[in-house]
Amino acid sequence: MFKPTLRRSVVALAAFCISSAALAQQNVTRIIVPFSAGGPIDVTARILAEGVKDELGTVIIENKPGAGGNIGSDYVAKANPDGKTIGIATLASHAVNPWIYSQIPFDAETDFAAVTMMVNVPNVLVMNNLHAEKLGINSIQDLIDYAKANPNKLNYGSGGNGSGGHLAGELFKKQADIDVMHIPYNGGAPAQLALLSAEVDFTFDNLATAAPNINGGKLKALAVTTDERSAMLPDIPTVKESGLDDFSVSTWWGLVAPAGTPEAEIEKLNAAFTAAMESEKTKERFAGLLVSPAPSSAAEFDELMRAERSRYKLIVEEAGAQVD
Repeated sequence: MFKPTLRRSVVALAAFCISSAALAQQNVTRIIVPFSAGGPIDVTARILAEGVKDELGTVIIENKPGAGGNIGSDYVAKANPDGKTIGIATLASHAVNPWIYSQIPFDAETDFAAVTMMVNVPNVLVMNNLHAEKLGINSIQDLIDYAKANPNKLNYGSGGNGSGGHLAGELFKKQADIDVMHIPYNGGAPAQLALLSAEVDFTFDNLATAAPNINGGKLKALAVTTDERSAMLPDIPTVKESGLDDFSVSTWWGLVAPAGTPEAEIEKLNAAFTAAMESEKTKERFAGLLVSPAPSSAAEFDELMRAERSRYKLIVEEAGAQVD
C-alpha cells in the first residue's frame, strides 16, 4: 500500500498533469475545415494557421467533410464559444446550403459569429477552345446569340445540383433570356473533364481551377463573373461588361466562430488573421494557389454572408435546385 505522503504526491502529480493538459488545451486554437484535406480551402487554412501561430499559439486544422460543408459547420455551431474553435464558412455552407437542403442541423443566420473574410475568387465562364472555334463563339454576346438562335441545343456542366456553377448558370440563363440545359456532375473535377472533352458546351468554373487550362490553350475564357476584371486574367471582360448589368458571382470563404463568442475574442482573432493575410509571405503563398487574400472586419464579413444568403435564396427558388 502507498504511504500517506506517497499517496499525496501521486494525487498531486495527477492533478498537476490534468491541469497542465487542460492549460495546454486552452492554448490550442482549432480551425474546422468542412471539406477534405488538399483542396484550396484546406490549403489556405493551413497557410493562415502557420501565419497566426505567433499571435495565437498552437493552431491545428481539423477536416470534417461531408454534406456540402454541413457536417463541419454544424460542429462549429455547437462548439464551446470561447474563441478556441473556429471554422471555415463558404458560399456553399453559409449562403446556398440553407436553401438547397430541406433540413440542415444549424442556422446559418444565428448560430455563428463572423470573424473575417479570407478569400474572394472569381468564377469564369469557359468553353473548350476548339469547340468554341467550331461554333464561332468568341465572346459572351456570341454565346448568347448562338443560344437564342439554337434554343435548347447548348448545355452547361457543373459540379452538381445546387453547386456554385449550377446557380451561376441559372442566373446567366435568366438574365440572358436563353434556354440551355444543365448537366450536373459528381464534383468539379468530372465537370471540368467533361468540358475538356467537349461533352458539355460551357461551365462556370473557379478561376483558380480553370486558369492552368486557360493559359495552356485548352479552354477559352469568355468572361469573369465578378464586378471587376481579375488581375490573373486582365484581358478577359466581366459578364457585366458584356451586357448583363446585374450579374455578379464569386466564390468566397472566411472564418466564423460559434455564436456567443465574446467580442474580445472575435477582435483578437480578426486582428491575428488580418495581419497574417496582409503579410507578404502569405500573399506569395496564396498567389501560388491563384487566389488573393481578402481580409475584412467581422461586421463586413457578416454583412456579406447575410446579403449572399438573401440573393441565393431567390436564385435557388428560380432554379428549383434541391439536394434532398
